Amino acid sequence: MTSLPRIPVSGRFDYSPITGRPDYVWPNGARLAVYIGFNLEHFAFGEGLGACLGPVSPQPDVLNYSWREYGNRVGAWRCLELFDQLAWPTAAIINTALYDHCPELVAAFVKRGDELVGHGHTNSERQNVLDEASERALLAACHKQIQTHSGTAPSGWLSPWIAETLHTPDLLAETGYSYTLNWCHDDQPLPMRTRSGQRLWSIPYPQEVNDIPAIMVRQMDGRDFADLIIDNFDEMLEQSRQQPLVMGIALHPYIIGQPYRLRHVRRALEHINKAREAGQVWVTTPGAICKHVDTQLIT
Repeated sequence: MTSLPRIPVSGRFDYSPITGRPDYVWPNGARLAVYIGFNLEHFAFGEGLGACLGPVSPQPDVLNYSWREYGNRVGAWRCLELFDQLAWPTAAIINTALYDHCPELVAAFVKRGDELVGHGHTNSERQNVLDEASERALLAACHKQIQTHSGTAPSGWLSPWIAETLHTPDLLAETGYSYTLNWCHDDQPLPMRTRSGQRLWSIPYPQEVNDIPAIMVRQMDGRDFADLIIDNFDEMLEQSRQQPLVMGIALHPYIIGQPYRLRHVRRALEHINKAREAGQVWVTTPGAICKHVDTQLIT
């Protein structure tokens, strides 16, 4: 009998059912860690990639470019006001082009003590079109620029458009990053294999609790997206009785910073805050999650 071939796998991790792993807790005995991944992005005018509100026009596509720029000029600042009101830390996932375009915005997150996560130079480009030397140079340059301008080197990375080459995890470990947000395959942090043997954690980053696929692709309105956040939180809080879990909330200010949507996100975060005040959840950042599991060497 001819055996069937095994299909290719990433080789970055083994299969592991979540029901059979070691148990541990987050700080203060919490079982669910919640973080906001707040994507601050800058797009080239007249060229490149970008999410679109309306039909794509020949370049310069003023409608879609200016809609995205609203996030940096208005939406992000309104979101910051909300985060301050709720005393929520965030992970600011930044394009380094922001340091030239709107350095005040990045400085506002640094002033709050928020974590900065590398997110390429601009979301007008994908890094998976680069050869290995060019990709290494990009990762190293973003790492250095964030450290130079903001005083702290990033420990985490999210590729623009989640675009990876076959070497991206290896290069991340080799250029000073401790974790990646690219992989959405689990609800717990897990170590990734790298060719150097250096540890690279995969911290869960959502593609469901994420305003781009929810609102721009599935065309949910702000009310339904807030309900999605609340329902996901309530269910994960119940599931976390069995094992520690991570829930990320991925937001983009040009989408969620629109006033009518922000009103509903406010409602969702206030709902989570009630459980936070009761000591049921750890509201944190992916970098703090990485440090916690790395200290415990959970494998």
